[in-house]
Amino acid sequence: MSFKRFLSTASLVCTALFASANGFAIDYVQNALARENISLNGQWNRIIDPYENGYYNHRYQPHTTEGYFKNAKMKTPSDLIEYNFATAEKIRVPGDWNTQEEQLFLYEGTVWYQKDFALTKQADKRYIVHFGAVNYQAMVYINGVKVGSHEGGFTSFQFDITDYVKRGENSIVVKADNRRERNQIPTVNTDWWNYGGITRSVAILELPATYVEDYTVQLSGSDATAIVAKVALAGSNVKQGGSVKVSIPELNIQEVITLNKKGEGQITAKANPQLWTPEAPKLYDVTIAFNGELIRDRIGFRTIAVDGEDILLNGKSVFLRGISIHEESPLHDGRAWNEDDARTLLRWAKELGCNFVRLAHYPHNETMVKMADEMGLLVWSEIPVYWTVMFEDKAVYAKAEKQLTEMITHDKNRASIILWSMANETPSHKARLTFITKLAKKARSLDDTRLITAAMDTQGNTANGKIIDDPLVAAMDVIGVNSYCGWYGGTPESCGNILWESKYNKPVIVSEFGAGALQGLHGDKDERWTEEYQASVYEHNIAMLEKMTALRGVTPWILKDFRSPRRPLPDIQDFWNRKGLLSEQGIRKKAWYLLNAYYSKKEESSN
Repeated sequence: MSFKRFLSTASLVCTALFASANGFAIDYVQNALARENISLNGQWNRIIDPYENGYYNHRYQPHTTEGYFKNAKMKTPSDLIEYNFATAEKIRVPGDWNTQEEQLFLYEGTVWYQKDFALTKQADKRYIVHFGAVNYQAMVYINGVKVGSHEGGFTSFQFDITDYVKRGENSIVVKADNRRERNQIPTVNTDWWNYGGITRSVAILELPATYVEDYTVQLSGSDATAIVAKVALAGSNVKQGGSVKVSIPELNIQEVITLNKKGEGQITAKANPQLWTPEAPKLYDVTIAFNGELIRDRIGFRTIAVDGEDILLNGKSVFLRGISIHEESPLHDGRAWNEDDARTLLRWAKELGCNFVRLAHYPHNETMVKMADEMGLLVWSEIPVYWTVMFEDKAVYAKAEKQLTEMITHDKNRASIILWSMANETPSHKARLTFITKLAKKARSLDDTRLITAAMDTQGNTANGKIIDDPLVAAMDVIGVNSYCGWYGGTPESCGNILWESKYNKPVIVSEFGAGALQGLHGDKDERWTEEYQASVYEHNIAMLEKMTALRGVTPWILKDFRSPRRPLPDIQDFWNRKGLLSEQGIRKKAWYLLNAYYSKKEESSN
């Protein structure tokens, strides 16, 4: 019997009132930067603090009155204050510190950020500070008072600062700490750069006293001619109820949602939307009106399903022609974060022939997934449960679940996302199986409208090749396979003869294969690091792919070269992972053209 589930655009869960089993309350203003806001992007003051003297005293106890977070000023000539944000060096936000200052290139530790801002505070407003991301731990202070902390370098977070801001001049201080620790997600050992700092946008949201905190707009799971809209309020007078107006003018939807005493409500409206596809990425203007606030979004509607070894997009089998992407800018050093970065990276993917991207190995910025919606690229979105996290530790699991919940909460209304990925290249053992299976169950409880996957490098060997036999596959809808034949094992020529078997009747995505090459280095196809060697690996791996009967997608590693401290080889790597099909400057290598030709044939055969 085939396994078939039709899934639609976004979660049915209103997360504003959700509290996970591990105690992390989820309070998140959906589509934050579409609200009235004051941008805090730009120049901030910064103090490097490797010993954390700005947080701990000489007894290694947290300061209560003298920490850097107080942003103290000398009042008399005899005052002893050993820091001064006003005369400190400047740093750009958003932006990592590693690529802004040479002395911080390899720095891991604490940097304090400070910025003054003016606010015309109104008594009938609430003020929420929004951070797109801070890597890895953030403590946030307003006018010397701690308002909250957040752990995790790749998801956005917010704090209500209404009671801490004042009319006129205010100060915000952020303690950002990117030190790697064994009990973090990700753990100490990764193959990407540990960019520190406030890496995405910062803004102060100015909201009504009671406001729409969360909303979900999606196709009905049981009826593709109906759209379900759910909303949840937050703020001062949630219990008073009221109504919210939801409009999708192009579909002639003008609906009023009557709210209960919890501030929640939903409606179902009949509609016949044009379904979103990579070829025609139709988005509808959606507005949500309440209490004087008008929230605007652009949302697409589509279904995604598995049927045996097939992936069905809007009920039709689809082959996912993809590429993996790290969140590194194609236009400047360091983290990608803005629209130009996203548009360039995704344009390169489309020029390669892709209809699909794997955003590895962590949730990417909001602009990236919104641009994927607009440009017509399906998305695999992942949390950084990467390699050897501490699977036996309940606290580590809680951190992973928190990041998973944040990822789904933030991006649930994006039509492009079809896969939530639980992990990458984790070792097969009982504790890991329990850990990731529990994550998959959690993901489904938050969002039963998308497919669940993980990238696995734990395949067994057979006389003729490989067998997919990892027990973790039982918890997945789609099997992700990482295989580096020709680079970490075997010769390129040996790859084409490998035959794959699977114990599971499920679709397979080869989520990684590839080889390193220094762009512009040429030689024999058997010579490592040459473009010819990389091209040979692609040629023979593509021959292998053609023999995989369950194959329904590919995301080779990777679109462009990216920084990694694991890659020190002088004059070749120089702290760059060279597996990109493009150099760090965006110059195409020989393997680019081989993959492009393969994708052109796959696209022609599907038409």
